[in-house]
Amino acid sequence: MTTKYLWQWSGIDNAGALQQGAHWSENRNAAMQTLYHRQIHPLTLKRRPVRRSLWRAEHGCTLLRQLATLLQAGLTLPESLLLLAQQHPARQWQALLHHLAQALEQGETFSTALRQWPEVFPPLWAAMVHTGELTGKLDECCFKLASQQQTQRALALKVKKALRYPLIILSLTAAIVVAMVYLVLPEFSAIYQTFNTPLPGLTRGVIASATLMQQGALPLSALTLLVVCTMTLLRRQMKWLHYRQRLLLRCPVVGKLVRGQRLSQIFTVLSLTQRSGITFLQGLENVRDTLTCPYWRDVLQQAHQDITLGAAISTALAKSGNFTPLCIQLIHTGEISGALDTMLENLARHHSEQTQHQADELASVLEPLLLVVTGLIIGVLVVAMYLPIFHLGDAMGGTG
Repeated sequence: MTTKYLWQWSGIDNAGALQQGAHWSENRNAAMQTLYHRQIHPLTLKRRPVRRSLWRAEHGCTLLRQLATLLQAGLTLPESLLLLAQQHPARQWQALLHHLAQALEQGETFSTALRQWPEVFPPLWAAMVHTGELTGKLDECCFKLASQQQTQRALALKVKKALRYPLIILSLTAAIVVAMVYLVLPEFSAIYQTFNTPLPGLTRGVIASATLMQQGALPLSALTLLVVCTMTLLRRQMKWLHYRQRLLLRCPVVGKLVRGQRLSQIFTVLSLTQRSGITFLQGLENVRDTLTCPYWRDVLQQAHQDITLGAAISTALAKSGNFTPLCIQLIHTGEISGALDTMLENLARHHSEQTQHQADELASVLEPLLLVVTGLIIGVLVVAMYLPIFHLGDAMGGTG
């Protein structure tokens, strides 16, 4: 695919009026030719940076839902795109919507125009739009796709929140402990050394641990930096990504959340494509393209190959060992009864509800547990620092 750049322009039309806007083109010459073709004499033409954050799925889902609403209201597809472009606050989206409308006016189909922007519109979007074009139900397909994307995004955010919460709390606890060890404890230790009285065992243990941490600060920092750099490099290695995903799936609590979220995504997309009239193999390819984890992409690729060679869907999925017995049983039932789309929808709803319940349950258990752990750690440090104060009166009385 040819790389397109965002160009902001201003110019004068044939009526002498000043016009301005933004346009996507491969280079400056192509952008100038486009303006001349629109009978605009350019005055300025500047390349503008593209904010990748605006290409996130939530922005596309909002536009997709608005587009479906306009189509149901009776507007044509080009008119809807131009109206959305006028209302959108982001210049790069305005230019993109104008670009799509122009492609439609030149005879391209909407699905073909979307495929030219894979960084913005996933392959599933183009497949669903193509199905809507063939069936004449583009607005319905857009609504279904937007709902599916919004549901999956909400589930993914809930799972990430449940997994990140412990890390955030533990990180804050570690920061507090480090601050007390390096800033507070040395001051108390210096004060207590001026009194000729033995310190309690708890205080001596805490001060000894703090001294050990201070002496090992440099090696510990170097080790932490090494681990961070190593993990950053490993994120680009396919073998490591496969191993990390298998490791996560084996974890007692985290594994259930990760597996449930992935299975919910897989069966939701498969159900959506099946009900829209897309073949199962094509739907499997669409699911694979929506997954970012190489491990699950390979799982679906292998299942696709087995089904292509004549294996039953349930047999191919069971062979991977990543699908629950309930999945295999319901899919096998759907193959026999001819109600595969219904079974896929039931599996998607089951895994979505189960994963949400597990995430809520995990959060409800971890919140008080982490508060107790944090309170114990900080409480031990505070008690160890102030416990010798109760003995200072005796020490001062003895010296008097």
